[in-house]
Amino acid sequence: MEKSEKGSVCVTGGTGYVTSWLIMRLLQFGYSVNTTINNNLDPGGSFLENLANAPKKLKIFLTNPEDPESFHPAIEGCNGVIIGHSVDFEDKNDEEVKIQRSITAILGILKACLDSETIKRVVYTSSDGTIGFIEGGPDVVDESLWSDIDFIKKVNPLGAIYCMSKTLIEKEALNFAEKNGLDLVCVNHAWVFGPFVTPQCPIIVLHNMAMILGNWTDIEYDSGVIALVHVDDVARAHIFLLECPQVKGRYICCNANLTPDELSQFLTARYPQYQIPTFDCLKVTKAFKCPRPCSKKLLDAGFKYKYNLEDMYDEAIASRKQVGLL
Repeated sequence: MEKSEKGSVCVTGGTGYVTSWLIMRLLQFGYSVNTTINNNLDPGGSFLENLANAPKKLKIFLTNPEDPESFHPAIEGCNGVIIGHSVDFEDKNDEEVKIQRSITAILGILKACLDSETIKRVVYTSSDGTIGFIEGGPDVVDESLWSDIDFIKKVNPLGAIYCMSKTLIEKEALNFAEKNGLDLVCVNHAWVFGPFVTPQCPIIVLHNMAMILGNWTDIEYDSGVIALVHVDDVARAHIFLLECPQVKGRYICCNANLTPDELSQFLTARYPQYQIPTFDCLKVTKAFKCPRPCSKKLLDAGFKYKYNLEDMYDEAIASRKQVGLL
């Protein structure tokens, strides 16, 4: 693999929705990339090898999340690491076992980064789900807040185990970094949406397109806001936080907030060719009202969003059409 003037970055979990797009952008921006694939779940990342610049600047490593040592070859010689993989949802064990395995795996990777002589910064892909689940919490939330695990269990929102695992992992990761002097930054992104380069349409894209695709009857919408961000803005935020010297801590990444009613009206007006349900047809939970995530900290650091809600939906529809799914 060719070395790059930009240096080398390791991205874990390279076949995911965000990570695959991030790898594409890193390669375009001139980085060499090492990425890891779970050797128990992913038969291969051949689609990654077809990305522009991949033949010369991308190297794929098979790893075992339960064996942190298996990540060492991928991390070796890199300037930065982006930890993008999440809980193994195919794991048949109970939630606590799954989450604890994930915590152990992430801490093992952080230890490998600490032992490395070349790693300057680690970026952890977290979620705004680690911030907003607070009983009686504010309508607008920022990075100073943490979700309450017991409250998540109580209201059991869509992706509850994801939110719980991300919350516990992020806390452990930040504590480890602080105790050991490791430069760690977290990206707390909203629901990621837009185009995709993965062979299959990502589940979150299917979810956000439910009113267009007709499977909205399977979804219980939240009575608060739906917080969204374009996949390319998320990828660019990761790279920005990897490169920006003065950043520290957690950064919310979100630039579209709207209610289910507002989303229904938006889709009806923009895509009259589809039968979009009206708000009164939707199942809306009253168990919890999702707050509005505020990304002021990221904007104040100098990051600029490029995409709006129209871009997210237009490009998601185009991606599905491109692979014959719409």
